[in-house]
Amino acid sequence: MRRLVTTVLVLVALVVPSAPAVASPPATAEEQLAWFVDASARAPVSEAEQRAHLSAEFLAAIGGPAAFNETLTGLGPLTLDRIVDSSPASLQAVLSDFLVVLAVDDAGLVSTLQLTPHVPSPQSWSELDSRLRTLAPQVSFTTSSVDDGCRPIHEVDGNRARPLGSAFKLYVLSALGRAVADGRASWDQNLPIRDEWKSLPSGVLQDRPAGTPVTLREHANLMISISDNTATDHLVHFLGRRAVLREMTAHGNDRDRNKPLLTTRELFTLKGFRYPALADTYLSFPRGLRAALLPVLNEVPRERIVPWTEPRDIGSIEWFGSPTDMCRILAGLRSLDDPAVATAMSISDGQIGLDRDEFPTVWFKGGSEPGVLTVNYLARTADGRTLVSSVMLADPDGALDPSITPKAIALARGGLELA
Repeated sequence: MRRLVTTVLVLVALVVPSAPAVASPPATAEEQLAWFVDASARAPVSEAEQRAHLSAEFLAAIGGPAAFNETLTGLGPLTLDRIVDSSPASLQAVLSDFLVVLAVDDAGLVSTLQLTPHVPSPQSWSELDSRLRTLAPQVSFTTSSVDDGCRPIHEVDGNRARPLGSAFKLYVLSALGRAVADGRASWDQNLPIRDEWKSLPSGVLQDRPAGTPVTLREHANLMISISDNTATDHLVHFLGRRAVLREMTAHGNDRDRNKPLLTTRELFTLKGFRYPALADTYLSFPRGLRAALLPVLNEVPRERIVPWTEPRDIGSIEWFGSPTDMCRILAGLRSLDDPAVATAMSISDGQIGLDRDEFPTVWFKGGSEPGVLTVNYLARTADGRTLVSSVMLADPDGALDPSITPKAIALARGGLELA
């Protein structure tokens, strides 16, 4: 029986490129993809054949040749549907029910191989709407034209504010871009790691020692590309909460529920330390007085914060915005016309699987916590139009199934393709 693979096989960062084993030109990513598709139909393959196509670092990271064969056998025969984007060293392609990301090292050996579920796009707006409503009790969707002032092309409750999760980080990036544009900061300026500003994963900066130099550019790249929470909180403290709230207001999101602006660590504390007593105490205070409690939240040691798996106060302790708000802030980031902003927004395309000949530019930022999922994309078409597609899902009574994520991505992709 075909086994669904939902996790990254491995992402290997090579420090020293492998030397080519032969004098012939190294294999390209497309050549290695062709081998992988062929091998999937005749697994298991020999260790010698694997080592002729896969880097030693890759094999070690996935557990060796036996582990690779186990995964390959579980996948079953794969079929190449289409190549989404390709260069000699890397590509994205749709294989059967998966989106694959593959990269090769200097020797032409596979160093990166990532498989995630791929759901087909809806073929009509009515199909999109019906599929959307099956995903969660609370849903919002908009595909908008940025060139027409975020004019909705198609929407479902597009002005209804939903919990954003990490998508609020778009406003942090905007505040940073504004500070650089105004000369109050520079992308190469260092903002060293501080223990008191560390948050919890996702991210990597929480593991770096205090005092480690990190540029504002790196903070921004990590905040957007891997949703690094410690990078986010450092930027919020550096810029000031009011600066981030000003960006919200400037882009039409002036909702009281965003005040006071919480850092990620403060949200983790309210939901992961002595819940629900601490959260109830916080919510019992008038909104204008809650800021006085924030220093108390930051005194809670990070190791005392316990992860949770069911929704907790997603309608009151979160960051909020609508799909229309997401269009406005993404349009605002684009209007900054800053290459550093564009780079941060382009590092990850959120596994959307758009044909890059038709959509050469793709920006992405999503967000999630138990009961919350949002995916937001800005895409520029080959003929010069700029579109935004946003899907927001919420369930205050139960965690969303992980299988919903590729379904939400498919709807966002479909919105851009249909537009």
